[in-house]
Amino acid sequence: MKITVLDGYAANPGDVSWDAIRALGDFTVYERTPIEKVVERIGDSDIILLNKIKITKEIVSQCPNLKYIGVLATGYNVVDTAACHEKGIVVTNIPSYSTEAVAQHVFAFILEFANHVAAHSDSVHAGDWIKNPDFCYWLSPLTELNGKTLGIFGFGHIGQKVAQIAHALGMNVLVHVHSEKSFTGGEKTVTTEALFSQSDYITLHAPMTKETANLVNEKTLALMKPSAILINTARGGLVDEAAVRKALDGKKIAGYAADVVLNEPMNADCPLYKAPNCLLTPHIAWAPKETRERLLGIATENLKAFISGKPINVVS
Repeated sequence: MKITVLDGYAANPGDVSWDAIRALGDFTVYERTPIEKVVERIGDSDIILLNKIKITKEIVSQCPNLKYIGVLATGYNVVDTAACHEKGIVVTNIPSYSTEAVAQHVFAFILEFANHVAAHSDSVHAGDWIKNPDFCYWLSPLTELNGKTLGIFGFGHIGQKVAQIAHALGMNVLVHVHSEKSFTGGEKTVTTEALFSQSDYITLHAPMTKETANLVNEKTLALMKPSAILINTARGGLVDEAAVRKALDGKKIAGYAADVVLNEPMNADCPLYKAPNCLLTPHIAWAPKETRERLLGIATENLKAFISGKPINVVS
């Protein structure tokens, strides 16, 4: 079996091991692959692994030896699964590997807005505490999370983990789910309108679909409290970025935090670039070493299962 990794750097910049996958065949890793070299680098590979490389119908048609595509992520929208199904190519993903890490990142954002740790640390290192006449000072209001309401849009594995942490901090939790008929959790479910209007913090955990595209827009933002904070660690396309920038500039909401934007890497003309009261991280919520080790472990099991003729985590 010839195995080729097309963009290995994101999942493994060198701090974790490919050895378990390497042992399964003739193995090659490319850190990054430009679109014009995708077909060439796939070549006669039986198996390819990728993260964000787009595999289109045209690419599939030019790679007759290809039998398996392993997406090194949960989302697999980069692959034309219909074209793969037509050609008998198995496509798998990595489900639920980043639950703990993403939930942790959500609260890194929430706690930064509540306590402003970075700003106060910078102030101290700038000498402000040395010059201060009092034993303490604060640069902006500090917020206690106990008793605040967290609205969670989407209640899969990550949403459920976020709720668990919120309860530990004494927060009230509201949830919006796609279908209340299939909802078995113990949280209070509400409409989208109620979630946006009643929450002090809102965190998005829904997949990117036609129904959820631009879920956050001028209408839903107008429902939010001026003191409310919005957090997006899901997909950039859930948010109308221009509408969020307008709300931040007009102080219609208190803050926005995101680990994702519509176009990644970020474009210089992204409306969120240098926006006030806006925390942005470069799609790293999934990236702790432990999380990436788990990802590659699941990828290895996916590949072993395919080779044995009993594929798992199949999405096409």
